[in-house]
Amino acid sequence: MSEPVEADAAAAADGGEATAPVEGHGHHQGGLIALAIGAVGVVFGDIGTSPLYAFRETFASHHGAPGIHVDPVHIYGVLSLVFWSMMIVVTFKYVLTIMKADNKGEGGSLALLALINRKTEGASWTAPIVLLGVFATALFYGDSMITPAMSVLSATEGLTYVSPVFDDFIVPIALVILIGLFAIQSRGTETVGKLFGPIMIVYFLTLAGLGLLHIVKLPSVLFQMLNPLNAINFFIADGFRAFIAMGSVVLAVTGAEALYADMGHFGRKPIGISWLSFVLPCLLLNYMGQGAMVMSVSPEQAAELIKDPFFLMIPDAIRIPVVILAVLATIIASQAVISGAFSLTQMAIQLGFVPRMSIKHTSAATAGQIYIPVVNWALMIAVVLLVLFFRSSTNLAAAYGIAVTGAVTIDTILLAVVLFSLWKWPAWKSVPLIALFFLVD
Repeated sequence: MSEPVEADAAAAADGGEATAPVEGHGHHQGGLIALAIGAVGVVFGDIGTSPLYAFRETFASHHGAPGIHVDPVHIYGVLSLVFWSMMIVVTFKYVLTIMKADNKGEGGSLALLALINRKTEGASWTAPIVLLGVFATALFYGDSMITPAMSVLSATEGLTYVSPVFDDFIVPIALVILIGLFAIQSRGTETVGKLFGPIMIVYFLTLAGLGLLHIVKLPSVLFQMLNPLNAINFFIADGFRAFIAMGSVVLAVTGAEALYADMGHFGRKPIGISWLSFVLPCLLLNYMGQGAMVMSVSPEQAAELIKDPFFLMIPDAIRIPVVILAVLATIIASQAVISGAFSLTQMAIQLGFVPRMSIKHTSAATAGQIYIPVVNWALMIAVVLLVLFFRSSTNLAAAYGIAVTGAVTIDTILLAVVLFSLWKWPAWKSVPLIALFFLVD
């Protein structure tokens, strides 16, 4: 990798057009497989660590409201909601649809905004669309602060299952890890991706293995998860509480916006290949395993297991290495949103929304791989404050869900504008798709 080159980010193109590389420019030099592995290491860390807390938080009580019951209707209902949320939001909405709307290879809310602004310049309705794009970016910055705090705290909390001695050291350990992560950002996404890629591959294989370990006890969980009627039955049985539970189910798709924002670092095709062929199957196997574990024991045992199903599904013999692996994975999860924050900031500079600042290009082959010192250290300070203030992953869960849901909903609005105004899709084709995305959002 070449030495970082200082670049003034002032080079905004006419009409707000970003100057990012065309998709694929420089990507083929590294090889598709190498980029796909690098994408696993950087892009999927956020969504990859969701099994640590998403299933648990769905059944937890929040703000004095009772948690949902641990029985077949609710277990299978939540699993079905997780599956269809991941398919609709991540696979259909982001990987197969929105990621086609790149701005010369760059992704994220501001890339969509730049496309719309350039193609519809002078239209009377563009001002509110610009405000939405800016608000989505603000929410993504919020996500970039909450994700590292939430992910690393959730994993370090797993150390208490190794030894109670760690109880008083969870927050200090999390802070040391996070400060170290921000300190290595100047090395560049490519270097970080090469370091993190193999670790995340082992982590995802471990997720799949842990899931299979429990699925064999209850194979029918596979069909129950795929059956959308279980999600519907959940709403019929529990009404408003099922709607509240969706606020925690959304934790299973955190990182979807990061896939899009990080597109300039790796390209659409490597990210799509990694997701569909490897990451998605591993995640689904783990969620199914958590559900199968809880379903295959007595109601009393299930009530205990649901308090932290991910760490309790780990056999004692491998608990220590898996907890360490989970901690490493959450460090990597933080990388996805940090890289995305750099990309979005560059776009914001080019569109004139924020002042010019120093940008370091960290790769000679891929122009989208950048490092912005001011953003890096500002995020670090915000993350440290969040950890010190909230002190546990459960306390952070609600704020996390709001940031993610807001960002993906605004992306749906911007996508609707792209479909109608830019791609000129007919109503019969675009309206059902947008309606489906809005319904889930």
